Amino acid sequence: MSERGTQIRERGFQLYDTTLRDGSQQEGMVLTVDDKLAVARHLDAVGVGFIEGGWPGAVPRDTEFFRRARTELDLKHAELAAFGATRRPGAAVSRDPQVRALLVAETPVVTLVAKSHTGHVNSALRTTLAENLAMIGSTVRHLVHAGRRVFLDAEHYFDGYRLNREYALEVVLIAAEAGAETVVLCDTNGGCLPDEIGAVVADTIAVTGASVGIHCHDDTGCAVANTMAAVDAGAIHVQGTAHGYGERCGNANLFTVLGNLALKRGREVADPALLGSLAATGRAITELTGVPADPSAPYVGASAFTHKAGLHASALRIDPDLYQHIDPERVGNTMRTLVSDVGGRSSIELKARELGYTVDAGSEESARAAARVKELESRGYSFESADASFELLLREELAGSPPEPPFEVDSWQVSVARQTNGEVRTDASVRLRVDGVPLAATGQGNGPVNALDTALHRALDPFFPQLARLELVDYRVRVLSGETGSGAAARVLVQFRDGERRWGTVGVDENTVTASWRALLDAVHYVLLDYVRPGRGAVPLATAWAG
Repeated sequence: MSERGTQIRERGFQLYDTTLRDGSQQEGMVLTVDDKLAVARHLDAVGVGFIEGGWPGAVPRDTEFFRRARTELDLKHAELAAFGATRRPGAAVSRDPQVRALLVAETPVVTLVAKSHTGHVNSALRTTLAENLAMIGSTVRHLVHAGRRVFLDAEHYFDGYRLNREYALEVVLIAAEAGAETVVLCDTNGGCLPDEIGAVVADTIAVTGASVGIHCHDDTGCAVANTMAAVDAGAIHVQGTAHGYGERCGNANLFTVLGNLALKRGREVADPALLGSLAATGRAITELTGVPADPSAPYVGASAFTHKAGLHASALRIDPDLYQHIDPERVGNTMRTLVSDVGGRSSIELKARELGYTVDAGSEESARAAARVKELESRGYSFESADASFELLLREELAGSPPEPPFEVDSWQVSVARQTNGEVRTDASVRLRVDGVPLAATGQGNGPVNALDTALHRALDPFFPQLARLELVDYRVRVLSGETGSGAAARVLVQFRDGERRWGTVGVDENTVTASWRALLDAVHYVLLDYVRPGRGAVPLATAWAG
């Protein structure tokens, strides 16, 4: 056994990730071998004990993953596991191609799935209950004899236990007696509630004496709660996926389970020093999978420590612990304050502090900013996802007057026309002045916003090189209530990237293109916030803004 495996066993608790197998069944998720290798590295970095890589021999991409993993995956904390089924009914285990593929994968751990529900044995496997038990015992013994650590996933265990308790318990006993290190009880249909999970796990341990694990799906919205109930009942192994990925309603969210076990139960499920990378790991995996994570997810979600209501903000200004169950830095996350019309001076002051500004409690500046936010949001603005637009507003109120802009806009226009070849062409033109010097530029794009963005870059990038890194990455339009049809006012939210920073701006107008133009201008002004116009020397704009 490796030193890593010894440490995991000595720790007495097993944290097992199945993102690369069960999680990849999430609708819309398609992972390449390179993606799978990268996800595995991120999971290892957060201290997961076991990483299930897939089903070699059954899925060609998984077979290739294990082949490459032998030379390309240098895991520091985790053991790699291959997933597969017990031998086929009536077959010799030594000649079963699927079992052979598990050995060829050369992983230190093999996880077998087996039937524990009599109905599935009869209708899915089409064999006898006795033969199913023989399949489990012989396959586990064969793999253990080959030097593998073996976990057995008892599929549909809770439904099977409800139907035929004695047979479900016999599955656990046979697997444990054959050498399975842990027998994982699976709520495959995800239909159980915590009280049932706890009772069945406790009874299974009492009767069999086996080391038991838990694997829960989220079809009742209780996967994490069910997992915690199983642990409280004696389970020493938990399975889950990053962000709760998986088919149907997904699996237990392993990040939530990890946070709960480490911070609420005091379990040493992973190296405590690695817990601070949890949120970053979640973000990295989201980028690789292309499947958005729930922003409200516990511990790692972008909104997990975000506050909007004025009552919360007022208390948080005094003591952040009053409305936060942990310090977000413990999991690598941050506290954020949303600016909206339901907040007040406290929200403004907290948000200003978050952005690096010092605003005195109850100051006139914060009162003006709060009043202006309420007035603008009454007209349809929303600053929750538009930090850049809010910061521009805040800087203006702190200075007491609008700053002198780095450039002036004379005019702009957009035209959309269908060409004779059937293609639709969008052109934009802008006329600006920088230090009184007139500028004109045009741009083409796949729509009005893209064309205007291109034209602005062509006009301003030669004067302000820092704008070259400004990139539009997301664009959303919402028709505001109170009007109907094409004449309704629109709110445009635009997300930008400026190097490593990502932030948003907002614009509102009855004309969607005008609203978009306002959001674009805010983005340019935001990037130029700490720069002066040409000809003013090296004095930062922040200095000129303040005086």
